[in-house]
Amino acid sequence: MNPIPVIAVFDVGKTNKKLFLFDESYNIVFERAARFNETVDEDGFACENLEALKQSIFDSLNEVRRLPQFRLEAVNFSAYGASFVYLDERGEAIAPLYNYLKPYPEKLKKQFYDTYGDEAKIAFETASPALESLNSGLQLYRIKYEQPELFKRIKYALHLPQYLSYLISGRAFSDCTSIGCHTALWDFEKNDYHNWVKREGLTAILAPIAPSNGVVEPATPGDNYQVGIGLHDSSAALIPYLASFNMPFVLLSTGTWAISLNPFDNTPLTAEELQQDCLNYIQYKGKPVKASRLFTGHEFDVGLKQFLKNMAGTWYDTATWLMTLI
Repeated sequence: MNPIPVIAVFDVGKTNKKLFLFDESYNIVFERAARFNETVDEDGFACENLEALKQSIFDSLNEVRRLPQFRLEAVNFSAYGASFVYLDERGEAIAPLYNYLKPYPEKLKKQFYDTYGDEAKIAFETASPALESLNSGLQLYRIKYEQPELFKRIKYALHLPQYLSYLISGRAFSDCTSIGCHTALWDFEKNDYHNWVKREGLTAILAPIAPSNGVVEPATPGDNYQVGIGLHDSSAALIPYLASFNMPFVLLSTGTWAISLNPFDNTPLTAEELQQDCLNYIQYKGKPVKASRLFTGHEFDVGLKQFLKNMAGTWYDTATWLMTLI
């Protein structure tokens, strides 16, 4: 029996990390799921376990290559945005994958907006609500001013999907779907990096922008599959629907965030919409996509943990009371 040609897609969410193998008819013929315990950054704030994630990618690819029933043709990555991996000259990660929920220093925030314009102005120009650490561009700004020695060592700042691709290809790229996901980096009217990004010299550590459908060869000699450059997960979710449907639709992407994406609403974002956590993403062909977000998945996780904690206390109190009756 001839092996089935497959494409491997790593779908890396904030909570769940998944691997899917798709055949030529886009049927899922193999899948794996994993979760990793978080680690902490230098301030003790919880963050992604980057080393565990990296090892999982390599281990999973090795497993797929050993499966005789499949022939790997290509691999690509979709992952959450809003966080950078920082690489030095040797291509090694030199900092944690900082959590986008980490509080942002008020003094630094004031410095940024005093220099480049008020929050509403920057939000309108970058189609990104003012979200502090959730604006990954402001994470770069923070490192430049809070950790200047670390900043000097950075050769490339890669969004997570492109870092995962880099692990396999050894090639560093930026991608419009990641740049366009509430980063405060991109001027949507000029279709270029915002002026503040250039004035701060950040373009020097942002890898060249490659087409979202671009592929490169793997870094390991003898591997005969192609490597995609990675996509922001919500923008990636749009691709099969845009390829299959001509009728207008709204896509609801669920996970840690519930995100509605409307690729058929071409009206400009308004200041009021930005205040209500509406924004623009960029789809894989480079066109803006109007979206809105709710942090429902995260709120569910927090609520569930509190519920279980309360229930555990109730069970303990009940057990203690029963013991007094024995």
